[in-house]
Amino acid sequence: MITRSPIPLQRQDESEESRQNGSQREAPGTGRGWSPTPPAWQAQLAGAIRDPRELCRRLGLNERWLPGAEAGHALFEVRVPEAFLSRMRPGDPDDPLLRQVLPLNAEARPVPGYVADPLEEAAHTPAKGLIHKYAGRVLLIASPTCAVNCRYCFRRHFPYAENSPSTAQWEASLETLRGDATIREAILSGGDPLAASDRRLSWLVERLGEIPHLKRLRIHTRLPVVIPDRVDDALLAWLSATRLQKVVVLHINHEQEIDDAVIAACARLKAAGVTLLNQSVLLRGVNASVAALAALSERLFDAGVLPYYLHVLDPVAGAAHFDVPDDEARELVAGLREELPGFLMPRLVREIPGEGSKTPL
Repeated sequence: MITRSPIPLQRQDESEESRQNGSQREAPGTGRGWSPTPPAWQAQLAGAIRDPRELCRRLGLNERWLPGAEAGHALFEVRVPEAFLSRMRPGDPDDPLLRQVLPLNAEARPVPGYVADPLEEAAHTPAKGLIHKYAGRVLLIASPTCAVNCRYCFRRHFPYAENSPSTAQWEASLETLRGDATIREAILSGGDPLAASDRRLSWLVERLGEIPHLKRLRIHTRLPVVIPDRVDDALLAWLSATRLQKVVVLHINHEQEIDDAVIAACARLKAAGVTLLNQSVLLRGVNASVAALAALSERLFDAGVLPYYLHVLDPVAGAAHFDVPDDEARELVAGLREELPGFLMPRLVREIPGEGSKTPL
């Protein structure tokens, strides 16, 4: 049984927008140039590869990879946009981008300590679609869908069907934020928040900006990386309009992910007043070497992005084959420190359930 079922993004957005437009307050931004024609990024999202056989065929992989790909797909579906696929090396099963998205037989093997909810987020969900773990900031599930399904995702078993955002849920979350003056930052996450339509996001961000004690809007997203066309005029319009300080935290694990289109998307975000940070996950077979991590930091800076966190793997069921032990992780970071200036050094951290912040290693 697939743990995250495919959601028809365009139909979902249209349904939610209809409900918003019928509510007391119409979604703002009607005059900002949105068109009935779906934008290019939505077409690319809808056209993402969702068949493990197609993924293997397109990359010319040996058929021996098919049984594992199909077995892993049955647990957590394949989803790979064309723009991301185009950066992979054909015929190479060890390509660092492919390794992040190709299902393997190893995902079906139970490993002690690897669980469905490694960060115990269910215990910190006071309302549907709202996660409140840390002081001063709350996280809103802005979309249940990702543009790419990463095999190590700590939310690969998250109950999105129970937390899919609706206008009523967002209204309840906004009411929670209004009533707590200690909250200074709203974080949009998912899924990927930028998989939601610009009309919906504009409506939500404008409402957030009306809460006087909120100072910052943070968006955790992979979409500008896997589909750079997502950073279009419509997105920049609502992002530029908010009074909130804007931080976009990208998720890039390897320098090969950053091509000219990603650099251009980052430049557009920076021009809109966005602070760009990156968080990576330390992954066996992807970036677990000093050379790979150093090249990533350098390439991030070329794109105007500062390294922020280097996470050790969250022990989510199905991802144990990516694990890098803590001692090895510390050695890698020590070696990295000899290669890079301090401002290009990501902080090596682990997220421990119940702790008030990320825990440095």
